[in-house]
Amino acid sequence: MQFILRTAAIALAFTATGALAQPGQAWPAKPITLVVPFPPGGTTDVLARALADKLSAGLGQTVIVESKPGAGATLGADYVAKSRPDGHTLLMGAVHHTIATSVYKKLPYDFQKDFAPVSTVALVPNVLVVNAATPITSVQQLVAQAKADPDKLVYGSNGNGTAQHLIGTQFQNSTGVRLLHVPYKGSGPLTTDLLGGQITMSFDTVTPVLPHIKSGKLRPLAVTTARRSSALPEVPTLDEAGLKGFDIGTWFGVLAPAATPKEVVEKLHAEMAKAIQSADFRKRMEEIGAEPVGNTPAQMGEQIRSDTEKFAKLVKEGKVAIE
Repeated sequence: MQFILRTAAIALAFTATGALAQPGQAWPAKPITLVVPFPPGGTTDVLARALADKLSAGLGQTVIVESKPGAGATLGADYVAKSRPDGHTLLMGAVHHTIATSVYKKLPYDFQKDFAPVSTVALVPNVLVVNAATPITSVQQLVAQAKADPDKLVYGSNGNGTAQHLIGTQFQNSTGVRLLHVPYKGSGPLTTDLLGGQITMSFDTVTPVLPHIKSGKLRPLAVTTARRSSALPEVPTLDEAGLKGFDIGTWFGVLAPAATPKEVVEKLHAEMAKAIQSADFRKRMEEIGAEPVGNTPAQMGEQIRSDTEKFAKLVKEGKVAIE
């Protein structure tokens, strides 16, 4: 009798913890966690929450957005890379991860091997902004002041090895100025200090700074992409401001652990494509200055490979390295 009860208890425990591994098990079988590797309030968080709402409705399961910030977005990525590959733990990744591959001397994961790309959600331009209380009104004035006072103008980024950090490095290389870099854990605390005057400038994505640009608290000087932003059509590009060929933006997309079943990735991609193409999602993207994408897993994978190679070259030229 004891043997029977013990066997039943083991079977019950397996049902509770191991059933998701059974072949043919319907997915999703429980709530999905979408990990954001930055604090709440930044572009990654805003995009993740907009997508989570649509996926929750489409998949019939709650999609929970969970922040795991730190180490230039690599802590959250490492958490997902080591999570159970059953489609219930996903990463809201970004271009930052392709940069980190070259910037960090040691990473506990391989971004190209340890993840299965699902789809790029959106592209978001970066914008060079200063506190409106400063007298700086153009890129030319900024460069002139930085040359007059080397290492005195402070720019913030979302962390070492992020796109904002590398854009700042490239800006210095292109203009010959020296800026002081202060890394933050994400756009939320970065924007707070920028508004408070603790730092001079940032090269953040349009999304977190757009409300403050509209309110007049921040002044945009230029966008970092080759084309002007639809959210800030009057703001010139850095190329137009004299930094010829400057073109760095930020993409955001969803990835799963590498061993996630192909059918799960395909189903998730199909639901994401529906969400991204929906009228209300596209309207939300327009409000935050983002351009919806919704490409295939293969296209996202190629994008990751291409960007990893491109940024490896920029990192080498800028001599950026983190232990």
